[in-house]
Amino acid sequence: MINDDPYLWLEDIESEAALAWVAERNAETDAALASGAGFAPLKERLLEVLDAPDRIPYAARHGEFLYNFWRDAGHARGVWRRTTLEQYRTDAPRWEMLLDVDALAAAEGTKWIWAGARVRHPDCGRALVSLSRDGGDAVVVREFDLGTRTFVEDGFQVPEAKTRIGWIDADTVFVGTDFGPGSLTESGYPRTVRRWRRGTALEEADPVFEGEARDVAAGGWHDSTPGFERDFVYRSMDFHHSEMYLLTRESSLIRIDVPDDADAYAHREHLIVSLKSDWLGHRAGSMLAFGFDAFLAGDRTPEVLFTPDARTALAGHTWTRHHLILETMHDVSTRIEVLTPSPTPGTGWARAPLADVPALSAVSVVDTDPDVSDEFFLDVSGFLQPSTLYRGRVGGETEIIKQAPARFDAAGLGVEQFFAISQDGTKVPYFVIGPRDASPGPGPALLYGYGGFEVSLTPFYGAVTGRAWLERGGTYVIANIRGGGEYGPGWHRAALGADRVRAFEDFAAVATDLVARNITTPAMLGAAGGSNGGLLMGAMVTRYPELFGAIVAQVPLLDMLRFHELLAGASWIAEYGDPDDRADRVHLHALSPYHRLAADQAYPPLLLTTSTRDDRVHPGHARKAAARLRELGHRVLLHENTGGGHAGAGDNEQSAHNNALMHTFLWSHLARPAPPAPR
Repeated sequence: MINDDPYLWLEDIESEAALAWVAERNAETDAALASGAGFAPLKERLLEVLDAPDRIPYAARHGEFLYNFWRDAGHARGVWRRTTLEQYRTDAPRWEMLLDVDALAAAEGTKWIWAGARVRHPDCGRALVSLSRDGGDAVVVREFDLGTRTFVEDGFQVPEAKTRIGWIDADTVFVGTDFGPGSLTESGYPRTVRRWRRGTALEEADPVFEGEARDVAAGGWHDSTPGFERDFVYRSMDFHHSEMYLLTRESSLIRIDVPDDADAYAHREHLIVSLKSDWLGHRAGSMLAFGFDAFLAGDRTPEVLFTPDARTALAGHTWTRHHLILETMHDVSTRIEVLTPSPTPGTGWARAPLADVPALSAVSVVDTDPDVSDEFFLDVSGFLQPSTLYRGRVGGETEIIKQAPARFDAAGLGVEQFFAISQDGTKVPYFVIGPRDASPGPGPALLYGYGGFEVSLTPFYGAVTGRAWLERGGTYVIANIRGGGEYGPGWHRAALGADRVRAFEDFAAVATDLVARNITTPAMLGAAGGSNGGLLMGAMVTRYPELFGAIVAQVPLLDMLRFHELLAGASWIAEYGDPDDRADRVHLHALSPYHRLAADQAYPPLLLTTSTRDDRVHPGHARKAAARLRELGHRVLLHENTGGGHAGAGDNEQSAHNNALMHTFLWSHLARPAPPAPR
């Protein structure tokens, strides 16, 4: 029963008793991990990577300027800035500083963290800037003048909440925020959408749409595409199901009648629908294009833009002015092509490759300018391949515009992909990054996974992991387990609800396969994961402790009987189940790592990390698990950062510290045993 939990008091986030207990745990962790001779040099090397002045300054185009948010040693909280394309091409661009978040935080005495900005289109003269207090999901919103580089004194301003806001025109916005009782869902997100006009009070904004209390959220947006200006509203009933409506000028609603588990949106004359279940004879994972007006009139004849197969899934897509750039994954390696609609509707789309992508690597579209041109910025990287940023125009030449230097010594390292066989016979792919020469035999290995919410783990260049783990002789492993999106919607659905154990079994199968291939041993195998991946780590501790020598769970979800009562937890019921539903409660109790902890089990050493300011996954999950493990006599350390939100760190220094703690902990437990001294 809930009332039997002796550690409920640790859910009181900022109570004096809870924070005092956290301070004691932090002191223990610092003494165990941060006091050794190697910690400070490791942290310094990781911070050097994070603050490196020659990182690629990824940018987004708004009008004539390219905008970038940048943190470095001199700007811990960061600066928002912009430059021209001509300057961006140079090795040392001249940036126009728009907002210095460090200066703002100092002036206002608040630990502001940048949370993004919405630039008004098409004039690009103003922006709605979001600022988070020490990293939480809740933000304050302030209107910013891009010409004067100042906040607009009497402009749009919204106090702290999990606000959703966007421009309609120069003097009007759609806003969903905390308007008082009844205005938020049970998950803490906006339930209403209102049209707010300049010069009126926020509380006077006109309601245009309302969701249900049990929905995750409601929202609205204005499509400012010239010639296709339209307003839309939506309600997300849960994390995977939503309804979208066209909001007419008369404020009536026209339902966009697609499956509620599909992703759909309008783009110019098209309605694009990505399927999560079979529909109209097309299989889940397909992407379809309809004529928008024809669809509203009842025509259900689509152009098929993508059809999945057993090994290939849709990874993403981005529009330019005249083309659609399509990203797919084949066994978790990216492929990219350009689709061009025919000028005559219903007569097909032309296809052509956009770029050659090396094997076992990833490509992503960083930015395009869909209202104006066919320009694109494309990032290509791999586990051992630093990022290269390309700029080009579809149908024209492509140039390398930025290239990141190597951040760690990759000599002697290689990348391979293997497949493990899970308990039910499913083949589970995983990447191994480590020494090419296996002659010394098994060595320390770190296995990372997530397995939820259709999130795919694709190849990437991890400079922090490179310096903290690979350079020291460790092997790094990425497991593409079910629950993710690596093979489309079916791969995700296979681990929903009571079937979450499939993700756990997949991860354990990869761990077992690593040992069978002589890459590592259980004593030298570590595991790490965060958020939903923290739940995965809790499952490894309680279900497969014999497979691991040490485990790190970051901002973890661990109490599966109370997650829906804590902060944003109610929004994840569709992923896991409802603890208030008697039928779901049975499997949730079985899944819950917190409730599986026992005194008579031998668990590997565990490091739990969280943040006091995480207003998404409650820090009580990590706190209570640490307290329970301590009570049962197990080896556990807890580090709770006071800020940083769900990311666990609000600046590069905090991130370097957290990563140094994690890798110091893992290396201390997993390093290859020293050979016996000669007699």
